[in-house]
Amino acid sequence: MQTKDIQSQTYYTEECRRILKDQEQEQGRRLTYFAQSSGCQMNNLQTESVCAVMEQIGCERAEDEHADVVIYNTCTVRENANQKIYGHLGRLKSLKKKNPRMKIVVFGCMMQEEHVVEKIRKDYTFVNLVFGTHNLHKFPEMFYHALLSDSQIIDIWKDSQEIVEGLPTLRKYRFKTGVNIMFGCNNFCSYCIVPYVRGREKSREPEAILKEIRELTEDGVTEVMLLGQNVNSYGKTLARPVSFARLLEQVEEVPGLKRIRFLTSHPKDLSDELIEVMAGSKKVCHHLHLPLQSGSSRILKEMNRRYDKEKYLGLVEKIRKAIPDISLTTDIIVGFPGETEEDFLDTLDVVNRCGFDTAFTFKYSRRTGTPAAKMPDQIPDDIVAERFNRLLALVQEKGRIASARFLGETREVLVEEKNRESGILTGRTEHNLLVHFPGPEELIGSYVQVKLTECKGFYYFGVLSE
Repeated sequence: MQTKDIQSQTYYTEECRRILKDQEQEQGRRLTYFAQSSGCQMNNLQTESVCAVMEQIGCERAEDEHADVVIYNTCTVRENANQKIYGHLGRLKSLKKKNPRMKIVVFGCMMQEEHVVEKIRKDYTFVNLVFGTHNLHKFPEMFYHALLSDSQIIDIWKDSQEIVEGLPTLRKYRFKTGVNIMFGCNNFCSYCIVPYVRGREKSREPEAILKEIRELTEDGVTEVMLLGQNVNSYGKTLARPVSFARLLEQVEEVPGLKRIRFLTSHPKDLSDELIEVMAGSKKVCHHLHLPLQSGSSRILKEMNRRYDKEKYLGLVEKIRKAIPDISLTTDIIVGFPGETEEDFLDTLDVVNRCGFDTAFTFKYSRRTGTPAAKMPDQIPDDIVAERFNRLLALVQEKGRIASARFLGETREVLVEEKNRESGILTGRTEHNLLVHFPGPEELIGSYVQVKLTECKGFYYFGVLSE
């Protein structure tokens, strides 16, 4: 943020703290907040920023909606995500009757849709604060006004070219986190609402990214995930363009950093330069998420993906040649408008040939406001369900084979957390494979050598190597 903005939001943070302190004394207890994030990793980072503000103003995090402040960060990629939010809000109505002072905050991608905001304005008048994706940095100011008013406050920015630096954050893990390197999307896939709710691409300056990562490593972070809707487009909007591959090389030089991950790479512009940097790096993890969406060249054209089946297969071959142990994961949509059985068989063919560790499979969701929503030949639900089940079976079969290739080997694991089972820890290899193994809690946050003794398809059991 600019100095003026920082001072302004600091003022509102202190004012919120003062108001809540008075309420605490009146009620004789500490006030609580509940925050829930839906959707992507970028949403999670935004939620962490809001949580940091809530902690700064003196609230304590609650485990459920029986709290003084309830906050939902929304996703609108699929229709059912919207319906879930409406369901949550419906249940909150009775809770707010019992606690009239409860403040309800709803923000994020879903709020960038005009019909959604109108519905909340009309049907959910008890919601106190509504804002979108572009003015998160103003949260202390907006929440301050919500504390002073019983009226619904709606503050939606249609777009913003500004990149706000220096937002507070409350990390889930002390040793790993995500770092936004860019915002927005210029791809306009015909099924996707993201460019309309996130805005156009804008990249952060390399110096700002590196400064943040250096500060994170000084605070104990050893693994970062660089985030963008399409990281391969990074740097194109800068006054002095920098490629994503060059950024990775600069990030690798940060002292104390041990692992670098990134999401998401669009196949249309994954460069030879990036493959070369990944292959030669000692810190960039050998895991690449490369969304396919469909194996049919015809459907890919209708999706506006700007690659075809053969280009995708050629790219996978090139990646595997340069990085033989690469872990490939992907996204696949079933039932896009006009998809024939032949088109679907092309998708199965790509899954057969690529050897993905796993694939995140989705039934096509008709999103109002996207070109695909108006396309003819929307596929009947029963056909979509049948194809989805066939795809899922193949993905699981191939994934078990691909994931099992490390069985019997000893691999470095970043220990992330305690497992639900007593005495068991959970961590990840650089290939993003989950590993469960017995060990003491003191190992959380450290890197250990684990022998992988049993593969359960998409995760391993192991033992600490002596």
